[in-house]
Formats: sequence, structure tokens, C-alpha cells
Amino acid sequence: MQTVPPRRILVVDDDPTVSEVVTGYLVNAGFQVDNAADGLQALESAARNHPDLVVLDLMLPGMDGIEVCRTLRRSRPSPHVIMLTARGDEEDRILGLEVGADDYVTKPFSARELTLRVESVLRRSAASADRAAGPLLRAADLVVDPVARRVTKGGDELPLTLREFDLLVHFMRNPGTAISREMLLRDVWGWEFGDMSTVTVHARRLRSKIEEDPAVPRLIQTVWGVGYRFQPTGEES
Repeated sequence: MQTVPPRRILVVDDDPTVSEVVTGYLVNAGFQVDNAADGLQALESAARNHPDLVVLDLMLPGMDGIEVCRTLRRSRPSPHVIMLTARGDEEDRILGLEVGADDYVTKPFSARELTLRVESVLRRSAASADRAAGPLLRAADLVVDPVARRVTKGGDELPLTLREFDLLVHFMRNPGTAISREMLLRDVWGWEFGDMSTVTVHARRLRSKIEEDPAVPRLIQTVWGVGYRFQPTGEES
């Protein structure tokens, strides 16, 4: 019987104590772990080792975590990212989500909680891949291939993050339905509770990529007091 290799995690933090503790917990949970102390080391390690997920501190010497995340999101394949941010820095958390982080953990945190978050992100990713199989999805000039995880608009491929892709597929499979942010958080992210700004930020990023005019969205329409509704024809409901 073929042995499945352990999932690979890259821990990026310039604090050696934090890095050592987090690495210990992840190794005990069965992961293979690499470490980097700054942004450039992180990108070099990611290019060499192709991690499944990166635990990325926001505050790094030289290149900060935001720029590292932006660069990782341009790579193929693009790893999942969990951002480590200071407690109370809501703007930093939102910015991390805006550049494509899948999740965030605020400092100080427990290494056990972080390990559970890592397992949760990877588990959701596997579940999303299982659900993604199916025929091509079409709306306006969008074509989505759930199997290849590829989206084109007018024939041009769109660079969607993993979670943006999952959100778009969910919208397109539920056309004309008003869906609350709570339901999206549960069905797309797999969270029973969490920060609703996660959904808002991803919907805004998705609009910026698929709408002709993101300021006047026609496909992903806001349902005030509820959430969103996807109109596949791009017409007012």
C-alpha cells in the first residue's frame, strides 16, 4: 500500500521561540515543517519546497508578511496562508485577507489553536476539491471549470485565490438565491462562527475581478441586511 507523504508547512517568523514552539506542535501533529526568519527566506523556501500551507507572521524584517503573501499568491501552485497578526489590529487582518490569506490568528496565541487552524484549512481545502467536480459553469462571459479550478472571463484566465474560486463556484451553483454572510462562512469556509469581514473582503475582491464595474456590481449583488445574490445574466433583479 502506497504511503501518503505528510503535508508540508512553512513557518515564517523572526522570533526563534515562537518558531520553535509552533514547529514542535506541527511536527507532533504529523506535518513536515520548514522554517524561515524573513520574507526573502520564506519565498526561497516556498519556491524550493512547495509547501501546502504557510504560517506567515505579518511583521517581518525587510519584506513584510503582506508583500510575501502577495508574491505567494502569484505562484503556481499557490499555498494556503494563515497570517499571524497583533491583537486588535483589525486593519492588518483585513489587509491580510485582501491579499489572499485564507485565515488569520491574533497574537498572543496558543500553538495548539494554530495547529487546529492549520488542520482546518487543509481539511476544508480537501473537502472543496471533492465538491468541485462537475460540469462547466457559465454566467455572462464567465466560464468556470470546477475540475481544473480554472476561470475565464471573455476567454482570458482570471487569477483567483483558492477561497475566491470556492466562493464563485458556490454563487454560480445557487443563482438568484439570497445567501447570508453566515451561510457563506459555513458553506464556503466551513466555519460555524467567525469574522463576517472575511466574507465581505472576499466578495469585494471577487467583484474586482469578475465585474465590468465593481462599483456597480451586476453579478454579485448586495442584498441589504442579508448578504449577496448571484445574478448569472448580470441584470438587475
